[in-house]
Amino acid sequence: MVSPKRSALLSTAERLFYQQGFHATGIDRIVAEAGVVRMTLYNNFSSKGALVAEVLNDRHSRFLEALDAEVEQAADGDATLALVDAHSQWVGEFSRQGCIQGKAMSEFGEHDAAIHKQAVLAKKDVLVRIQSALARDSLPGQDSLARRVFLVLEGCNAVLPVLGPDALLADTRKAIEELIWNVRFKAP
Repeated sequence: MVSPKRSALLSTAERLFYQQGFHATGIDRIVAEAGVVRMTLYNNFSSKGALVAEVLNDRHSRFLEALDAEVEQAADGDATLALVDAHSQWVGEFSRQGCIQGKAMSEFGEHDAAIHKQAVLAKKDVLVRIQSALARDSLPGQDSLARRVFLVLEGCNAVLPVLGPDALLADTRKAIEELIWNVRFKAP
């Protein structure tokens, strides 16, 4: 069981890292807003980098659970669109300023190879889930189609802060529906 203080640190750090950026958010602000002392942070995390890694891991786990739950409940032939809908629901609820993994890749590419790699692997987890959903839907050309679906979802993540969630999420689903339709009905 996770202690309440550790939970407070993780949720506070996640919120601040997401809103302010990883490097712009200092330890003093995290502990102050979490209502703990600095030693509590270091009793739970060996460093700020360890806290960042745990925040990314925790958030990614929740995201994958949301995707997996929707795909698991999807009717035959609808797994991919269920994944897209789960992605859109997550984005609308938790990621209105873009993807935290993308932010981590951007901020840590030059500063911390381990955190950068962790974020890249998180993105690859999503690609694997797209491939699995496409296979479940018995769609041909799954590797190529998976990359295109992934590209649309990542494009959604990237332009969300510019275009806003409402129309963008509907457009994202429509674009993926068209990709699937083209593969199902126009494939040679």
